[in-house]
Amino acid sequence: MSTPHLGTSGITETDIANYLANTPGFFERNAELLATVQLTSPHGQRAVSLQERQMEMLREKIRGLELKLIEMIRNGQENVAIADKLHRWTRALMLTTDPAALPDVLVNELKHQFLIPQAGVRVWGVAAAYAALPFTQGVSEDAKSFSTSLTMPYCGLNSGFEASRWFDEPETVTSMAMIPLRHGLSTPAFGLLVLGSPDPTRYSMDMGTEFLMRIGEIASASLSPLLPAAA
Repeated sequence: MSTPHLGTSGITETDIANYLANTPGFFERNAELLATVQLTSPHGQRAVSLQERQMEMLREKIRGLELKLIEMIRNGQENVAIADKLHRWTRALMLTTDPAALPDVLVNELKHQFLIPQAGVRVWGVAAAYAALPFTQGVSEDAKSFSTSLTMPYCGLNSGFEASRWFDEPETVTSMAMIPLRHGLSTPAFGLLVLGSPDPTRYSMDMGTEFLMRIGEIASASLSPLLPAAA
């Protein structure tokens, strides 16, 4: 089969590239060209052969893949560490047999496992036996309505929310997360879990809330023994 003849008039780089891509036998018939083509190295102004330039491109691609692999391994290790912390926190809640102790265990273990500077929780509508305990106090009707209105955790600056007063040192908290406690999105909230930090960027408005939602689901389930049996 004869090789198509190319003239010089009106030929573009795209034409040449398409020709070479669709004529795989060209470099087999003109193998000496591979040794004579000189390109500029991206690591300096020296000229390198086509083969050397291809090797440099391949090494750069391998380095890029190595960086991606390292990132994947690091992300995997971080995910395992988070899962391990979540497991220990959940286990501590499941081992708590006294319902009245659940809020303190929930908050203290959460702070310990996830290195959260401050945290607090309030629960309302509880059974009569728990109605006078500290975790039921200091919650206004507005705070209850606000908690019910949250369809997902709130994250952002501490703007003087009532819930910020539930921290041990509220004056040091600049960013906070508020997680409603409920059994399903269509049901009213029966509590609110709050996390606080002196770092204004720890709980930002643009952060993902999926993990906080899981925390809220586990917290809601663990505090169920505090509610009346009919709830």
